[in-house]
Amino acid sequence: MPNEKIAAIAYEAQQLGCKCAADEPLSAYTTFKIGGRCELMVFINSHESLSQLVKSANAAGVKYMVLGNGSNVLFSDDGYSGVIFLMGHDFSDISVSDNKITASAGAMLSKVCRTALDSSLCGMEFAWGIPGTVGGAVYMNAGAYGGEMKDIVAAVTCLTPSGDIVTYQKDELDFGYRHSRFKESGEIVLSAEYNLAKGDYDEIKSKMDELMNRRKSRQPLEYPSAGSAFKRPEGTFASLVIEESGLKGYKVGGAQVSQKHANFIINLGGATACDVLTLVSDVKRIVKEKTGFSLECEIEFVD
Repeated sequence: MPNEKIAAIAYEAQQLGCKCAADEPLSAYTTFKIGGRCELMVFINSHESLSQLVKSANAAGVKYMVLGNGSNVLFSDDGYSGVIFLMGHDFSDISVSDNKITASAGAMLSKVCRTALDSSLCGMEFAWGIPGTVGGAVYMNAGAYGGEMKDIVAAVTCLTPSGDIVTYQKDELDFGYRHSRFKESGEIVLSAEYNLAKGDYDEIKSKMDELMNRRKSRQPLEYPSAGSAFKRPEGTFASLVIEESGLKGYKVGGAQVSQKHANFIINLGGATACDVLTLVSDVKRIVKEKTGFSLECEIEFVD
């Protein structure tokens, strides 16, 4: 049962119109399908409710974190002692104005891409198929096939640790390779504005179809995973050095280095966080021994 402070957050969240669930299995909210249970999950429905709940959690000393689609996250087998604020379907508005799209943090990137296509706006094609939300994509400057969020994001509205809502322009976001200011600032992404260009519907759709076909042919989409497991080392590719080290198919428990794409760790069924962490450690050690390259894990572990 939730403690008194957690119970107070749940009551306040319900008063603000947010749905809540106690003792939720985190494995149901991540693409890895791994993780224990969290004390309380709150399904955020607005900027205002999140702002108020963050202020209350801070005042009460309650541990919390924000979760989107859980596509780059590995939760501990022991779960999460605190509150998960889920930015999902209840917080996923998308609007279009001329060549700009504004999307709430809980909107799936795929839905924003579809909106861009329907509006004949180009520039987001690279993001078609990235299994994350707007908030998560901005947080890590998600990218694929030569494009990144930094190429199209014009501004981001966020919540500060003190509960204030502020907006940053592109040059204030400190975008880098799989990095943004939000990795250090403690601020929570609320929405993003994308600056796109007018294009031809058929050409945009053709590009999106091409990239999706490449994903399906090269990535193990039939298994639960957290996407790319390791960041790209300078001068090479993670998948290349992992494969050169003879690690394709390497297994620990239910976790395996994919036979299809060496930079994917997949859940064959019943994998634990411990399995994945041991596998990550083994891969880093063996790659270093055999190739000299040091791999940095891209997946974020939460305990």
